[in-house]
Amino acid sequence: MSLDDFLAEWNNAADTVLVHTSGSTGAPKPMRVEKRRMEASARITCDFLGLKPGNTALLCLPLDYIAGKMMVVRALTRNLQLISIEPTSHPCLTMPDGIDFAAMTPMQVYNSLQNNDERQRLMSIRHLIIGGGAVNDKLAAELRTFPNNVWSTYGMTETLSHIALRRISGSSATDWYTPFNSVRVSLNGDGCLVIDAPEVCANTLVTNDIAEISADGRFRIIGRRDNVICSGGIKIQIEEVERELAKHTDIPLIITKFPDDRLGESVVLLTESPDTDTLRQICAEHLQRYWCPRHYLTVSKLPTTATGKPARAEAQRLAAVFLNQR
Repeated sequence: MSLDDFLAEWNNAADTVLVHTSGSTGAPKPMRVEKRRMEASARITCDFLGLKPGNTALLCLPLDYIAGKMMVVRALTRNLQLISIEPTSHPCLTMPDGIDFAAMTPMQVYNSLQNNDERQRLMSIRHLIIGGGAVNDKLAAELRTFPNNVWSTYGMTETLSHIALRRISGSSATDWYTPFNSVRVSLNGDGCLVIDAPEVCANTLVTNDIAEISADGRFRIIGRRDNVICSGGIKIQIEEVERELAKHTDIPLIITKFPDDRLGESVVLLTESPDTDTLRQICAEHLQRYWCPRHYLTVSKLPTTATGKPARAEAQRLAAVFLNQR
């Protein structure tokens, strides 16, 4: 979708806008969201960050998904000066210096850090929010020394982008998300986060994200309930395994699962690298014994969504295709 197409949809007589979910756990799904709630979400974010009319806002995300659409709505709602560039994996190649506000995916930020000129432009952004995927520990460590404000976002299409932020840069960097003032969070019986955000979401939203809530109302995400591997009576959180491996290797990988007659489910590691022996050694040295994969599979391309997240359902399907042939 082009910017002109979205503006035409935004300015038409309808009360809603068509958006699609990210597709991280399956096929992207269409849904309609109310324009008035998008405006409310835009005001909440702009107020939290202290954005003023005339501040510059960079649009470098595709307008097919909520993150890109919300950047435009924030600019319209707060009278920000919108600077639109082609969505690419290297947005800092073409963006101007000194942007006041930008939203990027973890992949865009990671790529921008690999080149000094791009890195300097990234550092010049006054408020950078990162969403659409997890910010791993290595990326967070690189961003901690940035002079301006870098935030990781928590939210989903149903909450019209994010409902909480956590600071990544500076002395106040933290693993805990702070919900916006109008948002209340709690846990259900399964330990999953429940979101009450009436300004942006008409109904209370029960997520699949296993979380922990602190006494002061902040929260941190452990992983998704549907990303649990039950192996030999042990519950293994996929994201925890991936986070631990990311501390010890830069080799791209995805953890998934496969049915096992003895264990119930077994841990599977997918990678594009043919060097599975190195990965076996890293896993043996740094993972808990029950976390170590039973299968190491080299695939031509790791499955990801259009927004760069691991495509979990496709990863599980690929593992089944490979292992059922054995």
